[in-house]
Amino acid sequence: MNLKIFYSALLLSSFVCFGAFAQKASSYLGTKPPKGAKVYLDGTAKSLHENWKYWEGPRFSAEMPIKWKEVKDPVDGMPAISSNDPSGAGGKYGAADIVTKDEFRDFEAHVEFLVGNEGGNSGVYLQNRYEIQVLDGDYGLHGMAAVINEHLPTSEEYNGVGKWNAYDIKFRAARFENGKLTEKARVTVYFNGVKIHDNVEIQQVWGGPNSGIDGGNEGGKGITDSPGGLKLQAEGHDVLYRNIWIKKLD
Repeated sequence: MNLKIFYSALLLSSFVCFGAFAQKASSYLGTKPPKGAKVYLDGTAKSLHENWKYWEGPRFSAEMPIKWKEVKDPVDGMPAISSNDPSGAGGKYGAADIVTKDEFRDFEAHVEFLVGNEGGNSGVYLQNRYEIQVLDGDYGLHGMAAVINEHLPTSEEYNGVGKWNAYDIKFRAARFENGKLTEKARVTVYFNGVKIHDNVEIQQVWGGPNSGIDGGNEGGKGITDSPGGLKLQAEGHDVLYRNIWIKKLD
């Protein structure tokens, strides 16, 4: 066999295999919504103002319209929304957080985010109660991808500063009978395509009344039987969001 032809074929097959692997590894980005899901943020200001509002909690200090800006995605030049609202400067969470106008009990969600600078901080809140942390440089119980203060991710899957990441979330709301809590909320989370939380139980709301629904109720342990929106936290950092869709579950 002609060695030149042999090595050319070997090199070509290597590229094909690598391309297939790369496609598989990045398949969590740009995930399209399944049937029955709704896109809540496509990176444009139009989708932001149509589907989101400020959460007017005890520390709320912003003014409508929402000041989260549409910016140019530094990776591929497409639109994205920056969480760097001036009212949240200095880590003042609860001052300018945004929440979906729709509220949910059980749901599936896909959230893509990019941390623009070292130490960048935000958060994804399920039912405006339970936080899945977004924080560069920390993988502790208050760090990246933790169910905050309760569950560490089982592996470190963060792509790093300046790169897109994705949470895929399946959430089961707390259950009540005759107004009494019978089962606590549970969540499964995939981070960049890898399962990092497997149907873990969430004990309470952390961070006090400025953090979300029920945060000031019995120290965050007084969970009530009410739906809530998906909330994104403003803490004065360049954390970008795009491609957020949610599907209600029966």
